Order: sequence, then structure tokens, then C-alpha cells
Amino acid sequence: MKESKLPLTEHLVELRKRILVSLASVFLLFAFVFNYSEKIFGLLTLPLKSELKLDFTTPYIHAKEKTAVSLVFLAPGEAFWMHLKVSFIASFILSLPIIFYQLWKFISPGLLAREKKYFLPFVFFATALFTAGAVFCFLVILPFAMTFLLGYKTENMVPMLSVGSYIDFCLKFILAFGAIFELPLVIIFLTKLGFVTPKTLSKNRKYAVLFAFVGGAVLTPTPDAFNQTLMAVPIIILYEIGILLSRIMQRKKAVLL
Repeated sequence: MKESKLPLTEHLVELRKRILVSLASVFLLFAFVFNYSEKIFGLLTLPLKSELKLDFTTPYIHAKEKTAVSLVFLAPGEAFWMHLKVSFIASFILSLPIIFYQLWKFISPGLLAREKKYFLPFVFFATALFTAGAVFCFLVILPFAMTFLLGYKTENMVPMLSVGSYIDFCLKFILAFGAIFELPLVIIFLTKLGFVTPKTLSKNRKYAVLFAFVGGAVLTPTPDAFNQTLMAVPIIILYEIGILLSRIMQRKKAVLL
């Protein structure tokens, strides 16, 4: 009985080790990043200072600066907790190469020798995709969302945002888009392991669209349809990119065979 439980025990010990190393990297960076929390906070307020609108005339997306909405704090500790949050999330993003390396080290014992050579591409693309999702959200999605939410039928109202709720809104969106942009890599990984095929992915496209909107409803910090759509459309596009990449990978595998 002891021998049969040993592999599971070893996996749990290894998982604990990888989690502790990842957390250590985040907290070590946190000690450094916290000194720059004010600058990070200033950066996160940029969506309040820029306005993006869609139009049917070129250039289709119009951008302009606007007077920023003032942020207030409604509790004595709200500003302090805000600095902790932005520092922690910034430390987490900066630690992504280490976190993905630890993830690879945990799953690599179950891979074949020829599959272990994908270590560097995995860490690079996983980090790059998450970063791309976060940047896309910050530069495009958040300005659109702020323009819409603060301007929709608010002619007789004055927006007064608390710094805590605003930062929570931004960070949830940024983390959600970072995770969503990993979808093509997840599809490639599942295709490589034989769990899915391009044909299966194409056949279940309608369910993917449904999942995209359900996932958008779950991941968005507000329940409105506008933000859910902003989240769902990139998921659908990334799903299609994943299908395309899985087809390319399968064709290369067939040529090698």
C-alpha cells in the first residue's frame, strides 16, 4: 500500500516545491517593486485619461485625450491596500518566466525525451502571450470600457470612482486577458498530447463561441453585456488561431512520419 501511494506523495511534494519557489520569486520581486507602486498606479490611471471610440469611417478607431476622472479613497486603508495590490500583481507578471519554468519542471517528467526540448519555447511563448494579453487589455480594452461605462447615459451624473474599485476593475481585466491569451498555447499542448485534434476543435466551434460568452460573463468584473463582449471576441479569435496552429503542427507531424 505504501509503494502504491508513493508516486502520488512524490508528485505532491514536487508540486509544493514548485509552488514555494514561484511564491518566493513573487515576494522577492514585491520587495523591490513596492518602491515603484506610485509610478505603477500612475500608469494604471492612463485609461481614464484617454478615450477610444469605434466609428464606421476611417481610421475606424478614434483616440483622444480627455480630462481624467478624479479618484478618491473611501476608507483610511484603501490607498495603502491599492499600493499593495498593484505591487503584488506587477511582481506576479515579472515573475512569469520563473513561474512557467516551475510549471514546466513539474510536468516535464511525464513527457518524452523529444518533447522536453520544447522547454525554452514553452517558457518564452507562455510569458509572451500573457504579456501580450495584458498589454492589449491595457491599451485597447480598458480605454474602450472606461469610455463606454463612464459615458453611457451619465449626462445628469458625475462619476466619482474609489481608487480601490477602479484598481480592482483594471487588475481583474488585465489578469483575465493575460490568461485568455494563453489559449492558443493550451490548444497546441492538448493537440500535441493527442487529447484534441483540429477536426474536433472545428466541429465544436459553436460550443467554443458559447463558452467564450459564458467565460466573458464570469471573468468580467461587471455584469454588463458590453464588457462581456469585449472579453468574448478575443477568446473566439484566439480559439481560431489555436485551430490554425494545431493544423500546421499536425501537418508537420504527418510530413515527418
